Amino acid sequence: MTDPQKPPPNPETLQGEASPEELEAAQAANEADALAAATAEIAQLRAKNAELSDQFLRAQADVQNARRRADEDITKGRKFAIESFAESLLPVLDSLEAGLAHKDATPEQIREGAEATLRQLKSALERNKVIEIAPPAGSKFDPHQHQAISVVPVEGQEPNTIVGVLQKGYTIAERVLRPALVTVSPGN
Repeated sequence: MTDPQKPPPNPETLQGEASPEELEAAQAANEADALAAATAEIAQLRAKNAELSDQFLRAQADVQNARRRADEDITKGRKFAIESFAESLLPVLDSLEAGLAHKDATPEQIREGAEATLRQLKSALERNKVIEIAPPAGSKFDPHQHQAISVVPVEGQEPNTIVGVLQKGYTIAERVLRPALVTVSPGN
């Protein structure tokens, strides 16, 4: 029997002095130690694998939750942006209905009411960042904000300058919603 305090003999150092049975026993002991070490390492790796799998599943759930929250935020943002815009137009609607309800209005009263309602509408559009594009005559044609409808020869006018505005354009948050329809002077 071997002493438990004493490590098993190494087969390479015993080759010259040990019997074949001792060599075989030493080799078996080394293989058993190697097997025990490999089994322990496999158990450690399985535990680490389980831990990493759990972390991966949690991270995946976090990403899905973040994506869902972002989609909800975008939906709410669109909904409330439209709601705010519609709410700013309600006073204009009220003014139009009040004007139409007044049956005995004089032409001057109708004109004053229409002008006041137009001011309300312009104010509501400006609050929602809808800005008018109405270039003055003589300003330079900008194809990003203007659409040339016709070319009108004008004496003393520089080429590609605006002669007149047929329809105003509008931008929303610095993006063209509708270009201004303009007439321009001919190029060279």
